[in-house]
Amino acid sequence: MRVRRLGWAGLEIEGDGRRLVIDYVRDLSPLFTGWKPGEGLAVPSGEVTAALVTHLHRDHTDASALADTLTPGAPVLRPAPGHGDDVDNVTTLPAERELALHRLAAEVVDVWSTREIGPFRVTAVPSVDGLGDPQLNWVVQADGQRVFHGGDTMFHGYWWLIARRFSPFDAAFLPANGAVVDAPHLQPPSPLPAAMDPRQAAAAAEILDARYAVPMHYEAEQPDKIAGYVEVSDPEKEFRTHAGRRAHVLAVGEWLDLAT
Repeated sequence: MRVRRLGWAGLEIEGDGRRLVIDYVRDLSPLFTGWKPGEGLAVPSGEVTAALVTHLHRDHTDASALADTLTPGAPVLRPAPGHGDDVDNVTTLPAERELALHRLAAEVVDVWSTREIGPFRVTAVPSVDGLGDPQLNWVVQADGQRVFHGGDTMFHGYWWLIARRFSPFDAAFLPANGAVVDAPHLQPPSPLPAAMDPRQAAAAAEILDARYAVPMHYEAEQPDKIAGYVEVSDPEKEFRTHAGRRAHVLAVGEWLDLAT
């Protein structure tokens, strides 16, 4: 199995000649101001037969990109819809509407549920979303290797349960930008990160016993973000400091071959 970083939190995973993507996006304009389509992002290298979605924020679920990438009828595994009314779900409704518009084969999955998709065995595992929206993380197994994808989860107490069931991991892809979010529908705002910061990501990698700990959900060039979204100043450098020998930084578009 090998894994390619597509930018932001997007991954392409290849096993036995088949491909799936996780949180693949092509349009980051809902998060980046002045962003140009495709800028700083890579596209999958070939036909994609399944997609996994950690949560329905538009910087993690891009239905248009998936529609252009997936084979007809390919499954899109996703968490449950948001709780409450339209105000509560303001950050998930755009992606919900787009999934329906593009008529993707989206399937809501429960935590700890497992699917066999070609050579891949995928399991939805617990995650905690910083805005209170439903979120899953993913464990993908193929070719005797095992990968963890952390969406933009906060640090939580499920790490040890995940480790007990699946560790060691060949690679853990973990959010590391420590974003503090001041959103109009979440007032008063929290001064605490809504996604893991580099130190928390490194701690999660150690608990998961990851051979490679790969930071994601940040951009090295620090493009301008929407108002109310403030990140750690240099996630990559800080992650290397805390993760030590496990740290393995991938550039956008770069592959990590787990068989070597």
